[in-house]
Amino acid sequence: MAHAVRRGAQVWENYHGTASCALADRIELWNDAVSSGRQALSEAAVLVQGLLREAKAAGVTVRPVGSGWSPAPIAMSPGGWQFEMPRLNRTFRLAAGDLAAGNAVDPATLILTQGGALVDEINDRVEGELHRSLRTTGASNGQTIAGACATGTHGSVIGAGGIQDHVRAVQIVTPTDVWWVEPSAGFLGDAFIAASGARPLRDDDAFAAARLAVGSLGVVTALVLETVPRFLVEVFQAKRIVAHAEIDMLGSGDFRGFSRLLGRDEDPYFVQVIVNPSNPTKGKALVKTMYRRDWRPDYPQPGVVPLGASYDTLSLLGDLLERFPFLRGWLLQKAMELSYPDAPKPGEALPIGTWGEITETHTPLGNLFNGSVTVPRAELCRAFDTILKAYTSGGGSNSVTIRFMDAATGLLAPARFDHNAVIDFDGVRSAASLDSYRRVVAALDAAGISFGRHWAKANALDAARVRADYGERLTRWLAAQVRIMPDAGDRAVFHAPELARLGLIA
Repeated sequence: MAHAVRRGAQVWENYHGTASCALADRIELWNDAVSSGRQALSEAAVLVQGLLREAKAAGVTVRPVGSGWSPAPIAMSPGGWQFEMPRLNRTFRLAAGDLAAGNAVDPATLILTQGGALVDEINDRVEGELHRSLRTTGASNGQTIAGACATGTHGSVIGAGGIQDHVRAVQIVTPTDVWWVEPSAGFLGDAFIAASGARPLRDDDAFAAARLAVGSLGVVTALVLETVPRFLVEVFQAKRIVAHAEIDMLGSGDFRGFSRLLGRDEDPYFVQVIVNPSNPTKGKALVKTMYRRDWRPDYPQPGVVPLGASYDTLSLLGDLLERFPFLRGWLLQKAMELSYPDAPKPGEALPIGTWGEITETHTPLGNLFNGSVTVPRAELCRAFDTILKAYTSGGGSNSVTIRFMDAATGLLAPARFDHNAVIDFDGVRSAASLDSYRRVVAALDAAGISFGRHWAKANALDAARVRADYGERLTRWLAAQVRIMPDAGDRAVFHAPELARLGLIA
């Protein structure tokens, strides 16, 4: 049987060292040897449900945690129990007989995964064994799949939403029930669901809530993901001045026109621009575009593709940027330019690899700040100057990254506009960084620009603002929570302080 290892009371710190809390118990969940996906899921559900019932009887809160990737304290449960999920990481294929009658989806396109599997592990399995691909993920893949979906991790692929868009069914364990949550039309067959120790909950709103659960709908122990045909991406990176007119071009959705300025007359799959907020259109920006390519087995291995200013050089210069604020614009520009190569020469081969290879896991960095806002892409032109002026006025010394994606699924998806510009503030963790981010939020409000905020990053949200931002979507999400956990005592098990502060417990 699957088993738990209880490590007792201790102080736990997240992956990036940006948040910590004192736990009453840290509980590692482990698989044992199993012969099938059904058995693995059933055993894990029995284990998790037993612990949840124990927590309910003891009156303690529980937070399931994957890799602890979120810089924000969304995974914290001070004084509660923490379920560590990454050892529940098996993946399985599905057969036609596992699907609901009338479900025309080819089972070869699906992967059944436990919630603790790292996105990196899923990429390896999907690409190496299924000969398929995930369509999008985050920029780096150290998150567990349940955690990435629960917080709306975005991959910023033009024409795609968030990672939760892959999800076709979700297994959720509560103190009272084990559910497979699906669309009302159904997805998995009743026999498969029963063999995995669960019951079906076929409800469109419950499914829309469960795709982005923010950790308070129960414990996500398994998911079914739908994949796409295997593909490669070719990566172009360069330092170049990006004029304001080019930001306007991106805001209008003319990605091919922007790519043409880089010497590549084709539609990009991904576009990223990193600017120095102190000198956004005069100093060199860091530009990354990716181009989708058909799969071929003889492609050259990509090696290490630098992730850019958001993850390396800037974070190492944190002390200098804070101690010498009068030099921060100059230091930031130098740090950015050290992070990227010059533009490739004409005819020079570009790095190419699978999506999983290009977006590998990065090393954890201390003293890291991550904040984010997502605005309608059509508002980028108006928001750009507003955001940068507000950010620099607070002394923020981080890079500002702009990426693009379409609407993401999930009732609480931050990228909820038809076409989105995602604007990240990455670099040094400090009071100035947080103050600058808060100034951005206030400036967008003053300008009347709607925006969303990433659940897993610094976001300055509270219950009133979550209600104002999501309105009827939040009402439906909370109703789905009650549908999944009708018993108030069950919901109280997930009543961690951060979730209560955000108004995410019915």
